[in-house]
Amino acid sequence: MSIESEIKSTIELNINTKTVINILYTSKFIEDSFVTDLKPFDLSSQQYNVLRILRGQKGNPANLSTLQERMIDKSSNTTRLVDKLIQKDLAKRQICEANRRKVEIFITNKGLDLLKQLDPITEQKNKQLINKLSQEDLKIFNRILDTIRTR
Repeated sequence: MSIESEIKSTIELNINTKTVINILYTSKFIEDSFVTDLKPFDLSSQQYNVLRILRGQKGNPANLSTLQERMIDKSSNTTRLVDKLIQKDLAKRQICEANRRKVEIFITNKGLDLLKQLDPITEQKNKQLINKLSQEDLKIFNRILDTIRTR
């Protein structure tokens, strides 16, 4: 279905506007799909993103600025997200012994176990969302998206 049909546009959009709206609309469509999968686990997409970043640290600590710069949604309140993950025992915070002013954040075993549960679910969702695209299409699409973000 065309983006004009999806948003019920009564006018023909110029190609620049159409492309940007299409990217935004599709991004929200994908995000909503993941939110539905995360809901039974009482996890937001931003919390899931933080957990994946912490797992990627491979046992090394992260700080708030590291999390913020690596997050997909840069406007998220990282402190609040970490606090919620700590309340759920999915992450832990500790003071750095070498620098008492530095707060270190780690993923817990419970957080790692949750990600192990979610990995096959999200991988299946990824496949489902892009199953109509060939490997070559995906390479081209990724190249285009990377080019859009080039400053």
